[in-house]
Amino acid sequence: MSLVPTLAETVSRARADLRMGLPVMLGGHLVGAVETLSAERLRDFQALGKPVLALTERRAETLKARVYDDGLARIELPDDADLHWLRALADPSGDLMTPMKGPLFTQRGGDATPHMAALALVKSAQLLPAALVVPARALAGLTVLAPGAALAQMAGEAAMDPVAAARLPLASAERSRLHIFRPDDGGAEHYAIEIGDPPRDAPVLSRLHSACYTGDVLGSLKCDCGPQLHAALDAMGKEGAGVLLYLNQEGRGIGLANKMRAYDLQNQGFDTVEANHRLGFEDDERDFRIGAALLRRLGFDQVRLMTNNPRKVSMLQGHGITVTERVPLVTARNRFNTNYLDTKASKSGHLL
Repeated sequence: MSLVPTLAETVSRARADLRMGLPVMLGGHLVGAVETLSAERLRDFQALGKPVLALTERRAETLKARVYDDGLARIELPDDADLHWLRALADPSGDLMTPMKGPLFTQRGGDATPHMAALALVKSAQLLPAALVVPARALAGLTVLAPGAALAQMAGEAAMDPVAAARLPLASAERSRLHIFRPDDGGAEHYAIEIGDPPRDAPVLSRLHSACYTGDVLGSLKCDCGPQLHAALDAMGKEGAGVLLYLNQEGRGIGLANKMRAYDLQNQGFDTVEANHRLGFEDDERDFRIGAALLRRLGFDQVRLMTNNPRKVSMLQGHGITVTERVPLVTARNRFNTNYLDTKASKSGHLL
């Protein structure tokens, strides 16, 4: 029946529930996001049995907790654990003030698939990657998912559906057009800015630009995003043709709130990669398959890619887009972003 939610729609519903602090069912387990869980709901979790805290391997390494599962640790809650205890393990903002959080006892053996699915869900909801998990029977009114099916759905590639497009004169190019695309998995919309009328049978000057509210909108000096955005549009305007894909993957895919948490850690002395790891994220959580999908949707299969990131080149080529040339996009440094740019070069392989 078409009125029943699909798997993709159910995953999207679960994501929204977790953001609001409502738990969901993953198989025979009740799951809540630590960031949004209330003290009352924590007590209800504890009344059901012995919950465990699922943390990513990156966060567990910071806490010196043993990791027995692939990519995660299942940490047992002490009987007197409260919301403050949970959030101290999930949020690294106070790590330097209170570095000793143990002893931490990690579960081993048994099926960790529900815990993997729980972490994937809270990550996709752009919350702190920490989930409370307890075995439970299904509770009426809660969203229910099979863990394996949920993981497969989230790992898949969403279809990009065109929603709207209109002419939009820009300072860098008056003959421009803005295209809006909406993924079929309930995720954020993504945009394509088409400069001029680039032919579809020749390599188009192109850039995959990840959204950066602080750099693109506020003019932050901590990164090079804003200058790169405008330099790319200016280059396309001068050439008379180009496509800039504006992908809503703020903070390398971790979201603006987590990006601000990472900035706070950087203010404590950690570099951008170290900050991501302390939060429980990988160096880069973005999905560059989206860029290839949008280019194909627009009718392009060859690009001259404006990037300093070789990973973008290999990703596009691995998904059917021929990169005929890598066009460097190096902008001016300042005293606030020099360490950031050095880390991009030394740890992320950017060619700067």
